[in-house]
Amino acid sequence: MKPIRIESLLAGVLNVGTWLASIVIATGLGLSLFYQRTPFLTGTQVVTAGIGLFVLLPVLRVIMMLTIFLKERDYQFAVVAAVVLLTILAGLAIGILAK
Repeated sequence: MKPIRIESLLAGVLNVGTWLASIVIATGLGLSLFYQRTPFLTGTQVVTAGIGLFVLLPVLRVIMMLTIFLKERDYQFAVVAAVVLLTILAGLAIGILAK
């Protein structure tokens, strides 16, 4: 893959993800304002899901970069991306276990 194509692919994914998360958060806020009692998800739960999407976007970028680097056989950068991903996952595990 050419560097320009990789960057535009990553930018596109982050752009779509940002819009999706923003729409989910706006939907949650709308639910909170207009529908106080709903048998389905509450507005707070929907907003939390949108924030979760925002948090997952950088993780998705690292996973995509790792995949691209492995596909291109650029093992030095693949190792760096793998270390970053393992660091993120270790932080997640520590956060979950610390509760």
